[in-house]
Amino acid sequence: MNHLIKPETIQNDLPNENMHRRIRSFVLRQGRLTKGQTYALETFWPQFGIEYAENVLDLNQVFGGADRKKILEIGFGMGESTAQVAQTLSDCDFVAVEVHTPGVGSLLKLIDESNIQNIRIIQHDVVEVLQQMIADHSLDGVHIFFPDPWHKKRHHKRRLIQAEFLKLLCTKLKVGAYIHVATDWQEYAEWVLAALKAEPQLQNLALNYAEKPAYRPLTKFENRGIKLGHGVWDLVFLKN
Repeated sequence: MNHLIKPETIQNDLPNENMHRRIRSFVLRQGRLTKGQTYALETFWPQFGIEYAENVLDLNQVFGGADRKKILEIGFGMGESTAQVAQTLSDCDFVAVEVHTPGVGSLLKLIDESNIQNIRIIQHDVVEVLQQMIADHSLDGVHIFFPDPWHKKRHHKRRLIQAEFLKLLCTKLKVGAYIHVATDWQEYAEWVLAALKAEPQLQNLALNYAEKPAYRPLTKFENRGIKLGHGVWDLVFLKN
């Protein structure tokens, strides 16, 4: 990196202390469902989906009483990485949050095809999910892979990873839990690094950027980009 955004720049860009109520983790867009996705939604949602509600979840009960590590997957897209991570970390349970219906159908299809039992899906905005459904100090980790960067300054409200969201997220993390962000946008990587460093409850596991953890798979897009000389930046922070 040639330079890093200073943490005070992040703070100055934020509107006010109630910002997290207006942060949106997504931009709702239309998408065409394939027959396979439609079938998966109709068939497997009752088993693997959780309806949004203003009630705190007992995550152990959600996963059949299993007292295992609980990982939150934010914005899983079409679900390929989440499915692979869940298979690799088979001793953990994953709460996957996404709003895009084709992506939800795609992940359900992958769950069925690979007989994955340690994923549950909530189709809703993750900010409200955290506020209403996730108990304090209940998460062992959070994955945010390739979030939309919204790099223009006037779009700062659409940047999910910012001060107020991180404060909210930290209330849900156990001591020693981790946040793992991966992005292929250099400017956004700098923004995220500065935002994470500015949160006093978080500690960086690396000087700046981390080596890619073994559990995060290389996507086809990422693998092609690396061959063309493009970069991917991983950031892994622990809660103090």
